[in-house]
This record gives sequence, structure tokens and C-alpha cells, in this order.
Amino acid sequence: MKVAQVMAGAPAGGAELFFERLSAALARAGDTVLPVIRRDAARARRMAADGVVPIQLGFGGPLDLLTRPRLLRTLTHLAPRVVVAWMGRAAGFSPRGDWVLAGRLGGFYDLRRFRRCEHLIGNTQGIVAWIRGQGWPAARVHYLPNFVPDMQGVPPASRAALGVPEGAPLVLALGRLHRNKAFDVLIRAVARLPDIHAVIAGDGPERAALTDLAGAEGVAGRVHMPGWREDTGALLAMADLLACPSRHEPLGNVVIEGWSARRPVVAAAAQGPAELIAPGRDGLLVPKDDANALADALGVVLRDAQAARALAAAGRARFESEFAEAPVLARWRDFLATVEKP
Repeated sequence: MKVAQVMAGAPAGGAELFFERLSAALARAGDTVLPVIRRDAARARRMAADGVVPIQLGFGGPLDLLTRPRLLRTLTHLAPRVVVAWMGRAAGFSPRGDWVLAGRLGGFYDLRRFRRCEHLIGNTQGIVAWIRGQGWPAARVHYLPNFVPDMQGVPPASRAALGVPEGAPLVLALGRLHRNKAFDVLIRAVARLPDIHAVIAGDGPERAALTDLAGAEGVAGRVHMPGWREDTGALLAMADLLACPSRHEPLGNVVIEGWSARRPVVAAAAQGPAELIAPGRDGLLVPKDDANALADALGVVLRDAQAARALAAAGRARFESEFAEAPVLARWRDFLATVEKP
């Protein structure tokens, strides 16, 4: 099976990371995969190391007159069965042809950018329902989840290197330092829980504001922001639990990563985590923007080792049945092999 995947996204992000993972997994399964990416030397190196060498194009603004014809020539030469355009910019550049053109959405995007797509893919049931609610025919909208690597058994990162005392209760949060991620709420929750430490691994425009807030809340010595990290499994192995306090989170990929690493998860009830988590069974949900409720839930998990183990085990079972590579890749390959032009 020949498949082209088109990504014109940012250097880092959840959709971009899964695009890389899926491209490599399809190639390992024996499919011919051509990734077409916005110029990014680091992404190209990573993908080549995983056995999929991408084509790099500009994917610029309105004055970019070269990307569209170059992409058309590339796709015509490959003659794929399906072209998957990841997010709006890629969908705007991707042409129709003898292939099936499918747009993949990881959020509630402007569907006008996907007007040439013949099918749409959402990575949550909520996104799928929303797309259908905008008037897309139900038969041309599909739910295909993400998978994450199996992180169980990964050696832990060094607490000492991050300034976290051995034995201190440790909460991990992962993601871009953006207001949507609500790491400010987590910092306020930490201030209500004496002796616990938090590692917030990521980078972004809110770094200075979060640093100032930690100082103002008196927890600068207990909130550690090491920047963007690639060793997610090691960080999870180091931590006692994963927190996802987001105000806006269409999926909550970090929830699945926490489940993969057999770590209990506490999340704010943004749309993605609220869809994923069965409260009290495989995670805890709290209201968005509520530092007191978040602190209470974190405290419950950190104080009750038996409850924490039960949440972690149930999350791990969800990962294995729904979000590990094998079941998700099987769903993707079935879709790619059977989807037809309308």
C-alpha cells in the first residue's frame, strides 16, 4: 500500500510527534510511506533515522507559489492510494488527484481549510461528532486514535539533576508553556500542598510568567521547569503521578502517555481528558481552572498508595487495549486500505 502524509506544522507539538510515529509504524508494517514536511532539518533527521525519508517543501504564506505544484508533482510520481493532510495548512496545499485525500484533525479547526478533502479524520470522538455537526456526511468522517510508545519499564530520569529531593512526592506535567495548558493552576495547587514538588517539562511563551508566579506563590524551590525534554518515559518513571491541568485540550495525549507508563493521572475536565478518563477508575477529573480541586485530587493520589496503584493499573489496561501501537496501527491500516473516493 502506498500512502503519502503531508505535514506543515510546527517544530514541536502533539500532532507533529504522532505524524512522525505513524509514518515510521506504517513503514515498519511494510507500506510505502512518503512523508512531505515543511522544511525542518531536525524532523527530517529523526524521520530518516526511523526509516522514512521525507520530502521537504516551503509551505509558506500567500506568496508561496512553488509548494503546490511541487507537491502535485511529488504525489503524481508516487501515485499513492491515500494522501493524509495533517491540519489546516497541509490541507490547504494538498491537491485532489487519483488518490483519496483525507484531512486529519486533532482539534476544532476551521473546516474551510479542508474543503478539498474527501474524508476527514478526528482523533477523538468529540472531534468527530463536532465535524458531523458542521454538516459533513457521517460516512466521510472517521475516528482514528493516536498511539504512544510503551513506556513501562523505562529507567527513571535523575531527580538530583532536576533539583528534586529523593523521596519527595513528585507531580509531572508535560506540554507547551501556553495559557491553554493551565500550568499556572498547577503551580497554585502545589502551593496548597506542602512538601510536594512539580516538574513542568516544556517550553513556550508563558515561561517567564510561570517563573514569576512560582516565586509569588512561594514555591520557586518546588517547581522545576527544565525546558523541552525528549525523555518522556524517563520523566514519567521518575514521577509519582501525571497532572494534566489544561483549560483547552482536544485530546490529552499526555493522559495516554501516563497510562502507558503505569502512572496515575489527574486531569482537568477539558474535552479530551473528559472523553478519555473514566473518573475514579483510570484517572481523576477536576473542574477546569480550580486550583483547590486540583490540589485535593493530587493529595488523594499521593496519600493513598493503594488507590494510586489501582488507577495506574486501570490506565495501563486502557493503554494496552486501545492506545498501544498494535491496535491503533491496525485501525489506521484498515482505513487506508478500504477508504474510497466519494
